[in-house]
Amino acid sequence: MSERKISINEIQDHPDNDAEENQKKMKYPKSIFFIVSNEFCERFSYYGMRTILTLYLKNQLMYSSNTSTVIYHVFSMMVYFFPLFGAMLADSLLGKFRTIFYLSIVYAIGQILLSLSAAPPLGLPSRECSLLSLLLIAIGTGGIKPCVAAFGGDQFMLPQQERYLSTFFSLFYFSINSGSLISSFLMPIIRNDIACFGENTCYSLAFFVPAVLMILSIILFIFGKPLYKIVKPTGNVVLNVSKCISHAIYKKITSKNVKKDYWLDYADDKYDKLLINDIKAALQVMILFIPIPIFWALFDQQGSRWTFQATRMNGEIGNFLLQPDQMQVFNPFLVLAFIPLFETCLYPIMMKFGFRTPLRIMVIGGFLAALSFVIAAIVEFQLESTYPVLPSKDFAQLRIFNTLNCSIEGKLRDENELSQELSFIVKSMDMWENKYIKANGQKNFSYEVNFKTCNEAGITNISSNKINGSIFVIEAEANSWIITPEGFVDYYKDSIDKSRTGDPLVRGLIFVNTLKSISLELMKDGTSFLKLMMNGTFDKNEELNSIKPNIYDIHLNGKKVQSNIPFKLGGVYTIVGSVIENKTNAAMVTVTDPNSVHILWLIPQYVIITMSEVMFSVTGLEFAFTQAPSSMKSLLQACWLLTVAFGNLIVVIVAEVSIFNRQAYEFLLFAGLMFIDVIIFAVMAKLYKYVNTPENEEITENIQMDEKDGIVNKAFKNDQ
Repeated sequence: MSERKISINEIQDHPDNDAEENQKKMKYPKSIFFIVSNEFCERFSYYGMRTILTLYLKNQLMYSSNTSTVIYHVFSMMVYFFPLFGAMLADSLLGKFRTIFYLSIVYAIGQILLSLSAAPPLGLPSRECSLLSLLLIAIGTGGIKPCVAAFGGDQFMLPQQERYLSTFFSLFYFSINSGSLISSFLMPIIRNDIACFGENTCYSLAFFVPAVLMILSIILFIFGKPLYKIVKPTGNVVLNVSKCISHAIYKKITSKNVKKDYWLDYADDKYDKLLINDIKAALQVMILFIPIPIFWALFDQQGSRWTFQATRMNGEIGNFLLQPDQMQVFNPFLVLAFIPLFETCLYPIMMKFGFRTPLRIMVIGGFLAALSFVIAAIVEFQLESTYPVLPSKDFAQLRIFNTLNCSIEGKLRDENELSQELSFIVKSMDMWENKYIKANGQKNFSYEVNFKTCNEAGITNISSNKINGSIFVIEAEANSWIITPEGFVDYYKDSIDKSRTGDPLVRGLIFVNTLKSISLELMKDGTSFLKLMMNGTFDKNEELNSIKPNIYDIHLNGKKVQSNIPFKLGGVYTIVGSVIENKTNAAMVTVTDPNSVHILWLIPQYVIITMSEVMFSVTGLEFAFTQAPSSMKSLLQACWLLTVAFGNLIVVIVAEVSIFNRQAYEFLLFAGLMFIDVIIFAVMAKLYKYVNTPENEEITENIQMDEKDGIVNKAFKNDQ
């Protein structure tokens, strides 16, 4: 849940005035209230939507985990690609105010469309509309990303209001973090705890709330217009640098007889030496950006792979249920805690051990990122032991359910190999299973079932103590057969996998010796949460029904037959029972065990990846901006955002290639890539020669800021 650094690049230039007594005491700009409020609402909107996005793609739009991951990271990639166009639009054509206003409207339309597409009664093509809305949101939030803080900086007169400017960034930083923290915590609760349109969840409302906040952000932004100081466009550095580089390459290719010391010098016929030298200095820093996308490839998986990992875990904390997507709130929360802790404690200690330069700190941050994915892989290995054994090639699964209030014994003989025999005992209203029956296609069994204990219990309608017949199983299927007084009377292809949402799944198997219909209900405090109607002498509920995890009472035909039965996250349950001569009996059978690994085991990887973020991201962009010439700072900003985009592209490629069938191996792949990447980065850092920051760039440096991580730290000096 992280934003990357933004920088105020083109604050108005003012003559240096060393005589402080001549500086005017100016009031704090009232327009800042509207800008900060606008940013709070926009960040609330963005993070609220993004927090629940992957689960919406998987659980509502029914994309696979891989496809959901791809869509999520393509969206994130576009969010950090469109700032290039937003900056060009603001600096070259529209100015910051109009760019923010127009693109915010596009943004709000995208949020509204996403909410509408998640409402089934409207009948909109949900997949198509959702993807279109994500494109609009990416254009909007990406386009305004480089403009809002810069627009806020324009409201101050420098150097007279330098102290006020610092306060603004603290407020700006607080508004971003508070918006992301609140929305990241609330939106999972809204989408999960509120039911709408006949479903157990309400994604449309969970998307509508961020849409409302985005509309409110526009209203607040417009209300402040009479107070704003609006600076006219001054030209785009990124565009100018691109033109200069393109011209240098063209001249080098076409001027075969002309030799220059450096390839950029070929542009000196059209561009001045100062610009060329500044580009040379910026390129030296940009070379160090080459390994950085791998870090973002790991970091941004908090919202995709790590969220899916959390859906397979137990989130119960007392009476509170921690939602899988709520785990993302740990990142901004920990950032708020780590930044002052690192500044006051960790960094001074590290400096005593020789870690004096930002690049060395970034190397440590990179190793921590790799370590976080090693821990994620270890957790995944533990989770694998809790996954259900799914049907596979060359094997069939057989489950026998007993609907009667008595134990039943039986034998199964392979009709092709009579010497192979399986004996089973199915307890009253229980299940017997064999998950590894060798089968090639369909395999037939003859059976003999003994009802002796049922007759002793006085159950009528049983024609004989022993009943014979035949059943079958099919390769790569979970085959379930049901025993009634007539023997094996019915069969169905079972589904034993955990639900896509992580919620419990329930099926009913009830035998009735009359023709009347009966009801099977799960109730809590007198309220029915699931009601199934069973018709005829026997009816199996073919579809699994999703319910919220809770403790329920089981009611059969209006009569409570079981009390306080827990239905837990990830479990697949079958309610087996019978209604015979007005005697009702039922019991819950666990077909697939619920999630047993607690979700809080994810905290170590979140702690370490957040430590990595503070050390790698915050320190990294501070280094980039302090090392670049003042005229190139916006170029470095654009390139930094592009590293985030390329990092998400790496995740898309890995997810699409699908090298591994096991998620743990993919986590280890990313850890290995990060480890190798950090070693390469460390070598590059060793060869880098620091440049001293000119004093006249101090003001610009002081206003660098991370949208989420705050003002850059000053703990490290540019010395080797």
